[in-house]
Amino acid sequence: MVKKFVYGTPFETEAVVKEIPSSEGNPDYGTFSTENGFSFTTKLADDDMVFGLGEANRGINKRGFLYISDCADDPNHVESKTSLYAAHNFIIISGKTHVGFFFDYPGTLRFDIGYTTSDTMTVSCENADLYVYMITGDSDLDIVKQFRGIIGRSYIAPKFAFGYGQSRWGYKTEDDFRTVVKKYRENHVPLDMVYMDIDYMQDYKDFTVNEERFPDFEGFVQDMKKEKIHLVPIIDAGVKVEEGYDIYEEGCEKGYFCRREDGSYFEATVWPGWTHFPDVLNADARKWFGDKYDVLVSKGIDAFWNDMNEPSIFYSQEGLADFKETAKKYVEGDPEVPHYMVGEKLQALANNHEDYKRFYHNVNGEQVRHDKVHNLFGYNMTRSAGEAFERISPDKRILMFSRSSYIGMHRYGGIWTGDNCSWWSHILLNLKMMPSLNMCGFLYTGADLGGFGANTTRDLLLRWLALGVFTPLMRDHSCENTREQECYRFEHIEDFRHIIGVRYRLIPYIYSEYMKAALTDDMMFKPLAFEYPEDRMAVNVEDQLMLGNEIMIAPVYTQNAIGRYVYLPEAMMLVRFCPDGKIEQTEMPKGHHFVEVPLNEVILFIRQGKCIPLVDAAECVDEIDMDSLQLIGYANSTYQLYDDDGYTRAYDLEKSTVWLKKEENK
Repeated sequence: MVKKFVYGTPFETEAVVKEIPSSEGNPDYGTFSTENGFSFTTKLADDDMVFGLGEANRGINKRGFLYISDCADDPNHVESKTSLYAAHNFIIISGKTHVGFFFDYPGTLRFDIGYTTSDTMTVSCENADLYVYMITGDSDLDIVKQFRGIIGRSYIAPKFAFGYGQSRWGYKTEDDFRTVVKKYRENHVPLDMVYMDIDYMQDYKDFTVNEERFPDFEGFVQDMKKEKIHLVPIIDAGVKVEEGYDIYEEGCEKGYFCRREDGSYFEATVWPGWTHFPDVLNADARKWFGDKYDVLVSKGIDAFWNDMNEPSIFYSQEGLADFKETAKKYVEGDPEVPHYMVGEKLQALANNHEDYKRFYHNVNGEQVRHDKVHNLFGYNMTRSAGEAFERISPDKRILMFSRSSYIGMHRYGGIWTGDNCSWWSHILLNLKMMPSLNMCGFLYTGADLGGFGANTTRDLLLRWLALGVFTPLMRDHSCENTREQECYRFEHIEDFRHIIGVRYRLIPYIYSEYMKAALTDDMMFKPLAFEYPEDRMAVNVEDQLMLGNEIMIAPVYTQNAIGRYVYLPEAMMLVRFCPDGKIEQTEMPKGHHFVEVPLNEVILFIRQGKCIPLVDAAECVDEIDMDSLQLIGYANSTYQLYDDDGYTRAYDLEKSTVWLKKEENK
């Protein structure tokens, strides 16, 4: 059951799309206060677990730490980080009872989940203007499905988006991209997408192409399509301030950029230099900005990724002036300005919360200060594109995913989990985020495989790819001035060919489970606790996940490990994808096992009495031969396969589903 409670005058985020009547008073769980802002406090029993928060740090069970919903451009995702790129304010308290809460609040929200006091959870924010949705149910999964039912259907990506993608901040010219494609194709490593980071633009200006580097961009796009490659250009949030730049001039003329309190346009620096931010919370401005994507769609582009949309700010005019004044005083020997203050001021220039107080949105004729609705910017930037795609391409799906998000954005695109690092710990973080993201409606998700920042290693990339085999978004992405990590740059390329090939063999299953989850408000990835709530060991396992209704995954995430310990909550079949193309299937009893996993192998576990579909490996999604489909797993089991054309928006669960049966010894 879902109950809605209204405090003060909430901002309409449009995260919830189902009409729910308001209930009187407070929820009958915990203590609610509006004396000093808003707070919700409840005691936690020793064995209570807390799930949710989507893209957040640490474990699947969120107990024991402080989490802050405050979309932040901070790439150093160490354990102490309290905020990442998203604000996903949905939690479930799981114990003797099951109860979920969605705190629909667009500003900074604190989740103290046993951090200050180990047996107490407090959720608080500055202003008592929010909606609180309380959801009760028979199980954690039941609560998730109810929540998903009120926030709307998850975004559905085109089928090619489930192929492998190669990206790097550093590809600058048409030749750079052609070389990447050539190397993958001549080495027969599967590839469907190549991503275009900021250097494809003219002076980092949105919806432009550098004509010197791409003299015939439309022809280049068509050449790539002949190679069955989809180009995926980036779009950033900041619009360059430049006379003669049509997007800038038109936005100024129409009044579609965020303004200061005095009515002047707010300026801050991002990659293009001084920029304005499109006022995507203004419905008219949102439509205007979204329609600009057609500049590239009309040239044959059918995929995009939105970035820097927290929004990220390098510095503002005020911040720069403050830093200059501090540095000047230090140089002049002012004793009130110690040496460390200069460094602190410099570091504080980027993404300073004081800057978020300096500009406003026009929402239905009312000026709303940005910091009060900060977490909605990325959501509405991606919404602008998603709504535009329905107009521009009403019959054909377009790939879209974003960095910053709020619940509600899941209807318009997926997300990647931001600028991670080439750290072994980030493989595990990637794994743990997946079910939490699914809980909040984000199904098309994945990480920068191999790590974006720092320098990867061959073994780290292979292990991360072996996890990426299962995530809907499978992309290798790295930062400028780091080690180049395209698969063909490492020895024994056959190992990479095999690992990525396994992904293509599994696409019928991955796509089927994705579509069924999207169309039935289900989760694709689930913690073992959701499937085996009575199994005390399973409930506490956080490095294994259920994927769909048939399999469990248990990736290796430790350097130099020859394998890993796995807990089977029931008898399962170990499936081993060997580098020679063979598939080994071994039935294993319930309990603890050590499973060896060489670097060039992928493993998964099929649940008792289940089977999954496989096809022959292909070099791109369009070349997958469904006639090669076979079932592996337990004899006399069945599988519900969803399959469609992969491009149109005509989703129909009943018409696109067939039941397959695995016969004995087949």
